[in-house]
This record gives sequence, C-alpha cells and structure tokens, in this order.
Amino acid sequence: MRMESSEEEDDFPCIESVTPQSKIDSLYQSNTEKGIRKICFELLDLKDAVENLCGNTRTKCLAFLRLSEEVVETEHELNELRKHISAQGILVQDLMNGVRRELDEWSRASGDIQEANESSRSSDYDDTFINDMEDENVLFLENIDVLLAEHKIDEVIDAIDAKERSHPELKSSGDTSSTEPSSFKSALSKRKKMLENQLVEITERPSIGIVELKKALSDLLKLGKGSLAHQLLVKSYRSRLQKSIEAFLPLCPCYPETYSATVSNLVFSTISLTTKESSAMFGDNPVYSNRIIQWAEREIEYFVRLVKEHAPPSDGAPALHAASVCAQASLNHCNALEKQGLKLSKLLLVLLSPYIEEVLELNFIRARKAVLDASSDEGKPLSPRFASPLSTFATTSDTLLIESGMRFIYVVKEIVEKLTQLVILHFGANILTRISRLFDKYVDSLIKALPGLSEDDNLTELKEPVPFRAETDSEQLALLGTAFTIAEELLPMVVSRIWNVLNESKEVGSENIMPAANNTVELKDWRRQLQHSLDKLRDNFCRQYVVNFIYSRDGDARLDAQIYLSGVGEDSIWDTDPLPSLPFQALFGKLQQLATVAGDVLLGREKIQKVLLARLTETVVMWLSDEQEFWSVLEDESAPLQALGLQQLILDMHFTVEIARFAGYPSRHVHQISSDIIARAVRTFSARGIDPQSALPEDEWFTETAKGAINKLLLGGSGSDASEIDDDHIIMHDGGMSDSDGSPSPLSSADSSESFASAQMGDLDSPVYLSDPES
Repeated sequence: MRMESSEEEDDFPCIESVTPQSKIDSLYQSNTEKGIRKICFELLDLKDAVENLCGNTRTKCLAFLRLSEEVVETEHELNELRKHISAQGILVQDLMNGVRRELDEWSRASGDIQEANESSRSSDYDDTFINDMEDENVLFLENIDVLLAEHKIDEVIDAIDAKERSHPELKSSGDTSSTEPSSFKSALSKRKKMLENQLVEITERPSIGIVELKKALSDLLKLGKGSLAHQLLVKSYRSRLQKSIEAFLPLCPCYPETYSATVSNLVFSTISLTTKESSAMFGDNPVYSNRIIQWAEREIEYFVRLVKEHAPPSDGAPALHAASVCAQASLNHCNALEKQGLKLSKLLLVLLSPYIEEVLELNFIRARKAVLDASSDEGKPLSPRFASPLSTFATTSDTLLIESGMRFIYVVKEIVEKLTQLVILHFGANILTRISRLFDKYVDSLIKALPGLSEDDNLTELKEPVPFRAETDSEQLALLGTAFTIAEELLPMVVSRIWNVLNESKEVGSENIMPAANNTVELKDWRRQLQHSLDKLRDNFCRQYVVNFIYSRDGDARLDAQIYLSGVGEDSIWDTDPLPSLPFQALFGKLQQLATVAGDVLLGREKIQKVLLARLTETVVMWLSDEQEFWSVLEDESAPLQALGLQQLILDMHFTVEIARFAGYPSRHVHQISSDIIARAVRTFSARGIDPQSALPEDEWFTETAKGAINKLLLGGSGSDASEIDDDHIIMHDGGMSDSDGSPSPLSSADSSESFASAQMGDLDSPVYLSDPES
C-alpha cells in the first residue's frame, strides 16, 4: 500500500497554491473589454474617415457638374460670339462698300447736275436693294450658324440647297462682276466647310452604324464632295475589317487548320460589301471603281501576310490543310466577286502560290523521311482496300518491307486527303510530279535492299544503313511485287481524286476554273514517270541476278568464250545428240526455278512475271553482246576457231530465243540482240577462213534442235550432261543461283514441265525460225 501511494504521488504532484476562479474571470474579462474598446475606437475613426471621403467625393462631383455646365455655357457663348463677329464682319464690309460708293459719287460731282441727280436717284435705289439683300443674307448666315451649332445637318443642307437654287451664281466657281455677292459666297463657303467637317467627324466615330454612315456620306454627296465621301466609305469599311481581324487573331491557335478560311471570309466579305455600297451610292464611275480595285488588292496582300504569319509549321499536315482551305475559300470568294466586276483571282494565286509551294515542298520532305526511315511512326493502319494487296507479300518477305510500302501509301494518302478541289485544280500537276519523285526515292530505297549492289556507282546513297535486306529469290520477288503493286494498283487509287478533278475541269472548260497552262499533266506521262522508276528497280534486280549467275564467287566468268573453242574442255564435244552449252542449260533451269517461285510469290500477277523473266533473258544476251573480254578471246588471231564452236554459239542463241517464246513472254529484244551476236560471230569466224555456208546446217536445224533441247531438259532425258554441271562452269550457290546449300542441282525434273507461266508442251510443235516472232 505504501508503494502504491508513492506512485500516485508521482503521477499527481502536489500543488502548493491554487488561483481562485473569480480572479481568473476578472483578469480575462478586463483584457477582453480593453480589446473590444480599442476595436470600437478604431471603427469609429474608420467611420469618420469614410464620411470625410464621401463628403469630398460628393463635393468633387458637384464641382465637376458645375464645371461641365460652365463648359456648355462657354461653348454657347463662343457660338454667339462667332455669330456676332460674322455679323460685324458683314457690317464692316457694308461700310467699306458705302465708302467706295461715296467716293464714286464725289468723283462724278463735277458732271452735269441733272446727271448727278439721276445718278443719285439710281444710287439710292441700288443702295436700298443691296441693303435689303444684305440684310437677308445676314439673317440667312445667322440661321445657318444656329443650325450648325445645334448640329441640325439636314436643315442646314436644305437651307443651303434652297439658297443655291434661288441664286445659281453661288454655285459657279468663276468671279462675279460685283463684290457683294462675292463676300456672301465666301461666307457661305465657310459654313459649308464647317458642315463638311461635322460630317467627316460623324463618319470617323468608332461606334457609327451603317445607316448613320450612309446618311453622312449621302449628305456629303449633296454638298458636292463625292470624292471625299468615297474615301471615307473605303476608310470606314477598312477600319471595320481591321477591328474584326484584330478581334479574331488571338483565336487562331485554337483553329490551326480553319483560321485562314475565317480570315478569308472577313476580308472578302468586306470587299464585296464595300463594292456593293460604292456601286449603289456612286454608280459605275471608273474613278471610284479603280479606287475600290486598288484598295481590294492591298487588302488581299495584307490577308496573305496574315495567313503566313499565323500558319502552323509548314512541314506538318495541318499547315497543308490550312493552306488548302485558305486557297479554296479565297478563290471561291474571288469567283463571286467577278460578278461585281472585280477580277482578283490571278493576284491571289500570284501571292498564295509561293506559300503553297513551300508547304507542299516541306510536306513531301517530311513524307520522304517517313517513307525511308524504318523507325518512323508516321504510318497508321490502312483500310483493307489499300492494305490487302500488300499483305499478300507478308508471308514471303521481311515485315519491314511491307511496313515501308504501307507507310508510303499512308503518307501519300494523307497529303491527297488534305487537298481541296481548287488547290488540286491549280496545283494538281505539281503535286502529281512530287508524288512520282517520292515514289522514285522509295524505289531507290528498295534497290539498296537488293544484294550485290555495294559497288554500283550509279547509286550515291548505298553507304547509308539499309533497314532490311532481300536475300532469297522469294524476298526479292516480293520486293518487286510490292513496288509494282503500289505503282499499278494502290497509287492510282490514292491519286484518283486528283485525276477526277482535273478531268472534270477539262470537260467543263469554264474560264473561272481552268488551271494554268503550265499546270497540266497527262495521265500517260505521269504513268511513264512511275514506269521509269519501276524499270530502274527491275533492271537493278536483273543486273545483280545475272551477274551472280554469270560470275562465280571468285570473280571468274562461268559463261566463258573457251567453250566455243575447239578442243578446250568437255563443253566443246559435239556428239550425235547436240545440246546447248552448259551455261545456257543452267540458264533454262534457273529461269524455271525463278518462274516457280514467282508463281507463288506473284500469284495473280502474270504480267509482272513475264516482264521480269523477259528482262532477265535480255540481260543475259545483252551482257554477252557487250562483254569485250568474251569477244577478245574469239577475235584473238591465235585462238583455235573451228566451225563446231560457231555452230555451238548459234545453237545457244536459238535456244535463248526459244526459251523466251516457250515461256510466253515478249522476245523481240532477245531476238534482235541474239541476231546481232550471231552476225558478229559469223564475221569473226569468217575472218579466220571458216565458211559459214558450208560449215553450218540450215536455220531450221538450229530451231528444231533448240526445241528438242527444251523438250529433253523438261523431260529429264538429257543424261548426265544435263543433270550435273562442272564446278568450273556452273555452281548453284545459296542466294545466288538457288536457295540450296551449294550442292550440284539437276536442271530439270519430272514436275518442271509446268514451271513457266502460260507454257505448254504443244507450243514446241509449230516451227519457229530466228526471225522476229512478234512481227
């Protein structure tokens, strides 16, 4: 218990003294009362200060009102003083006239008294008339001054008009014979000037309405101030336009693609309204019409500057859309203004063309970067209409190839969709040319993806990194198919809107919508530009393909002139069953193999297959025709030429022509080059004493032998010579000759008879000679 009590004492220490509650209440109550009293005194002081301020404000307002009344009274007194001064001036003028008349009388005092009396009576009559007229004029001027002071403009104009009708001399600008009317005319002119100043002041008011403006201008016309009234009309509408534009400009960033159309509406609607008002008030006066045209041209120049200054960045799609919308809206307004006699379309195009050209150039630069950059995110999903044709190559090629094709179509489609009808009409040819150039750049990027072109001097950008490589036959054919599909199918669909607009403009033939002469392009010319790019891609493919076929990895030519020299190697053996030389047998097998792959990769595109195989065959014979090393061996005087070698060479050329005819693709060029090779070979062998007429069989023999060789190769009946190829001549390398691992490959198989598209065994039954098969 003792321990517990000690713990309680620790928790609750002993309090020695306790302050009474009454003392605490009195202490805090006194402090609170002091604070309240202090706040009350401060509030009373604040109340006195507010009352003093209100009193001062009231005193100042009353003083201001008194001052305003005094200003009004002073203005009234000034008007009265002006009237008095005017009246005194007239009196002074009258006194001067009186003195002049008295001097005239004195000068005639020496005359006849009767004449002096008559003159005196006449003078009294004139003085009476002049005094009466002067009194009337003074009253008239005083009345005008009162009306002007009261701003009763209509009454002033009516009074002046009535006075001038009753006294036509007041309107004349010439001198009068007397001084009295001249002084009144001068005074009246001063009043008219004061009235004119009041009307000008009215037109320059910031808040003036249209009705009030037209009324003031009409009054100026009544005063004969037509030129001034027209200037004020143009000035007033220009001021209204400036205020409208200044109010809208802060909103331009909110509408980056349509702000230009709004500004165009403001500018051209003001021009149209001003033209209508000018015609209604001033008629068809050429002076005023020319002034309207000059003003409209200045406003259009200002409008184009505004569009450029507030446009989005020129390399973006919004800038292209903004420029297109601007041109569309502005040209539509110009077409409407032509009905009012204002032809402003040419000026607008001259001013807008550099800006639109700049936007187009920068957008196509952006498009080129997007197409060539594999990491670009420009491409977005395309509709099945555009994506499906390219998707057919996805299984046989790198996905980057398909993505690049889709990016190309997307960026071109995006650009075309941003264009408006009138922009297409005036800039369509330029846009189509830029699209064909963009496609050419895209083809260059595809060429870089082909193997074996690192040493090509014709391409300047090969050192740049290539996003993908087409190594196998299927990948290379997919690359070609992608380019041909874009050029032949997708791109015409994308630009069909441009062609439709251009064709419609030709059919309508209206002067208002016809494009400029230098802005026309024919569809066949544009397709020819695309075809030129495709030919470049195809030729590069064929060149690298044939080079890999003819040359080994060590750089030795497999198609060597030694096979046509008697006694050199086994290729020169001519037995009872002649065949083309091994390189040409290998060419036949290679074309069969490529045709099989092309049938799978380019399914449904037989035209591309035939053109490609025809070009490959042409490239082989073109190489043989132009290879100087080959001909230098045959034309060397020490070379052992014999008729058997010439016969073998001619058979190879016939065999090549028969391959082209059998495969069903064009052979005109192959035939021509083969004929040139045969003619050159005959000249070479004839120079060495070999008579072609006696040493060679008939042409029919070569044709039938070439056909028979194709039959044998297709049926596999050629024996070991056809099924195996010497390692020194032909080797099937991976990625070069075939997709195999490099082992010797047979030239034909039981299933190879259907390798070529559109080829049938029955085609060999009809006789074909080495003449133009397409003539």
